[in-house]
Amino acid sequence: MSWPTEAQRSSIRRPRRGAHGGGGDLSYRRTAEPFERASGGATPHRIRHSALTHAAEGGAGTSTLLASCGPASVASLARYARVSAEAPAAWQAGREPARGR
Repeated sequence: MSWPTEAQRSSIRRPRRGAHGGGGDLSYRRTAEPFERASGGATPHRIRHSALTHAAEGGAGTSTLLASCGPASVASLARYARVSAEAPAAWQAGREPARGR
């Protein structure tokens, strides 16, 4: 997956504000569809999962992850940040300098 180029971003046809009722707010679906087309398949939801997973695998603590994404609970955070089986061992190895000798 790669980020959309400036040309791809500028070519997105955006619905007129208020054109679909609801006081001008766009639904997630209407926002995600052009994003997905321009990004080659990524969705805002997948980007959220990836960002949280990378942060968790990089050693970010639960309170940092909760503050950065704002889910309602630790249980919902666990659904978003899907850490690989190898990540905890790699993180721990990085914290113990003697282990690398």
